[in-house]
Amino acid sequence: MSRPHPALGAASALASMAGLAALYRAGFGSASQVFGPFPHRGPDHEPVVALTFDDGPNEPWTSRLLDTLGEREVPGTFFQVGRCAERHPDVTRRVVAEGHVLGNHSLSHAFGRYLTEPRQDAEILGGQRVLREVAGVTPLLYRPPWLCHWPWVLRGIARSGSSVVSGTFGSLLEVAQPAPARIAAAAAGRTVPGSVLILHDGREARGGDRASSVAAVGPLVDRLRARGYRFTTVDRLLGLPAYG
Repeated sequence: MSRPHPALGAASALASMAGLAALYRAGFGSASQVFGPFPHRGPDHEPVVALTFDDGPNEPWTSRLLDTLGEREVPGTFFQVGRCAERHPDVTRRVVAEGHVLGNHSLSHAFGRYLTEPRQDAEILGGQRVLREVAGVTPLLYRPPWLCHWPWVLRGIARSGSSVVSGTFGSLLEVAQPAPARIAAAAAGRTVPGSVLILHDGREARGGDRASSVAAVGPLVDRLRARGYRFTTVDRLLGLPAYG
């Protein structure tokens, strides 16, 4: 029996890789609408941007971030993990008390839950419940971890009465915590009118050093203001209810 030509095998492997990449972009891409509406930006007729922060609360970084936003009178939208809010309830309450918007970013931010709990009800409703118990508000904005929006995840979000929110990552290198100036420059370069900008004050549900991210926010705000930008929260930008 003749063996397939090596070129055919290589072509098949490349096709498989391309198919996996396309599937990944469809289910995790920040702007992908393949499986249903996945709002990632607002109207583009005015220079307005919503700054959002994921994976907190995480101390001392979330408190330092709140200090920076307060000094510059900038509202933020904080997509918080339920387990993190249980560890730092005073910080979650501070977010709401200082006029920022609290969003739901799941109960545990555990990728394995997408395999064992494909409907995602426990993660969505569990995060919502914890944030309500801690802060006294019921968040209706939900950003799925890793922006995973497979069809069953979107259906779970809809069942909870929440609205799904995507955005644009401010810096693709943020996880490695490069210099603050580099994060600020990258985020400013990716901002357009109507942007929902994603930064991080935590790392999944594990905490971690976010010094560079927090230090980048002040210079980022100053850069954008110099370009004429104003700041708002996600609910106002997208016309969605923040709380139930």
